[in-house]
Amino acid sequence: MDQRLDDVCGEVCVHDDALRRVTRRMVPDETLLRMAELFKAMGEPARVRILEALSISELCVCDLAELLSMSSSAVSHQLRVLRTARIVKYRKDGKNVIYSLDDAHILGLLKQAEEHVAE
Repeated sequence: MDQRLDDVCGEVCVHDDALRRVTRRMVPDETLLRMAELFKAMGEPARVRILEALSISELCVCDLAELLSMSSSAVSHQLRVLRTARIVKYRKDGKNVIYSLDDAHILGLLKQAEEHVAE
C-alpha cells in the first residue's frame, strides 16, 4: 500500500544556504518560549472575550462578570492568568480594581487576529 503524502518532500534534501539565512534571523529560543506562553495565555475563549471587552474600555471584575455572564471568581481566575502573562494590568480606584490591556501591543495582536480570521 503506497502511503506517499503530497505534503512532504519526495526525497530528503537540505538547502544549506536557506538554513544559514534562516538561522541568522531566528529569535533566541528563550524569546520563542515566551511568545508561545503569550499565545497560550490568550488561547482560551473566555480570555479572548475579556481582552475584547478591555480593548474597548477599562472595566472592573464586576463589570466583566456581568458583561460576559460569568461569575466574579471565574473572571478573576482568567484575569490572574492574563496578568501573570503581562497581557492585562490593573489599578485601584477606591474599593474597585480596574483592569485594562497592558499596552498597545496587545491591542495590535487582537486586531491582527481579528483581521486574520475575517479573511
